[in-house]
Amino acid sequence: MNWQGCKNILCIRPDNMGDLIMSGPAIRALKESFGARITLLTSTMAKSITPMIPEIDEVMIYDVPWVKTAEAGETEAFYNIIADIKSKDFDAAVIFTVYSQNPQPTAMLAYLACIPNILAYCRENPYQLINNWVPEKEPYDLIKHQVQRDLDLVATIGAHTNNNDLSLNVKDNSWPAISTRLNLLGVDLTKPWLLIHPGVSEQKREYPFKLWVEAGKRLMDDGYQLVVTGAASERLLAGRLAAEIGAACFSTAGLFPLKEFVCLVKNSALLVSVNTGTIHIAAAVNTPVVVLYAQTNPQHTPWKVPHVVLPFAVPAHLRSRNEVIQYVNRTLYNQPVAMPDAEAISNAVKRLLSLPGSSIQPSPGIPDENPAIAAS
Repeated sequence: MNWQGCKNILCIRPDNMGDLIMSGPAIRALKESFGARITLLTSTMAKSITPMIPEIDEVMIYDVPWVKTAEAGETEAFYNIIADIKSKDFDAAVIFTVYSQNPQPTAMLAYLACIPNILAYCRENPYQLINNWVPEKEPYDLIKHQVQRDLDLVATIGAHTNNNDLSLNVKDNSWPAISTRLNLLGVDLTKPWLLIHPGVSEQKREYPFKLWVEAGKRLMDDGYQLVVTGAASERLLAGRLAAEIGAACFSTAGLFPLKEFVCLVKNSALLVSVNTGTIHIAAAVNTPVVVLYAQTNPQHTPWKVPHVVLPFAVPAHLRSRNEVIQYVNRTLYNQPVAMPDAEAISNAVKRLLSLPGSSIQPSPGIPDENPAIAAS
């Protein structure tokens, strides 16, 4: 079928918030190329970011049982979502995945809803289940950034965009209220301040608490106030961390709803975080990132924003049993990598803040052995 005739397209990204943000440019390509109405089917974990993605016209929420999500779905809900999808008479469906996911269970939703055109990467021949099938070559032949992977998928059916930036609609009119709350906590916004984000959804991506404290103390010695961010469920962690680091460190976990949190990230000079959705939010609002990067998926580094990646190995007992991920561990992640220390984090922060246009002047004396700065 000529995809130019597809004006009502379902995009399916049933994962986390960060995954959805990285699919944004590909969704933009579909909308711009075909003039289509875009409906997104996603999870409860990603739904709160959807109002900020301008290319999405409508959102459907369903937690599929074959993706790790916050809530377990009921069998009846499976049939209900198929009926809901079918009622919307979609011309086509596009399924976005990471290379370690099998798209066929997700494709079954679209197939049973009688969507005539279904596009996805697939390792096996899906025959009629995915009738616009792109053979999966990752990670055995190559590995692309997730943004590029998704753009290349939609390019196979003629969808392109001249703007492959991540994008979130952020209203700066909430900044005065945010800054007032920061001031009440004790943050002096006339002096240098940074964000640190310690929370993760998986134990294997945790950066040790003790090392967070050491890094925070070092950054305070460098002259920066620290604002610890996190969800309401991370208040205890953030509060403990702020208390251990010292007087110039302030916890805001649970204080800001997502729209305000995105605005906070946008107005920060820099973010230090583990590899979680927060780094993709930062990339979408053009805030530099130092990411403490657990070696899980190499596709998910910050996209097109100044950043430094400081990798560390995932303990063997926490590694995935997925054979595709095990292959990456055996080939790409086959050498031991120690946890980055406070000095490495300090040096990365200084290097990023020395870039032209930085809103904070770094402390003097940046060693030559600092990690290279990258902008994918």
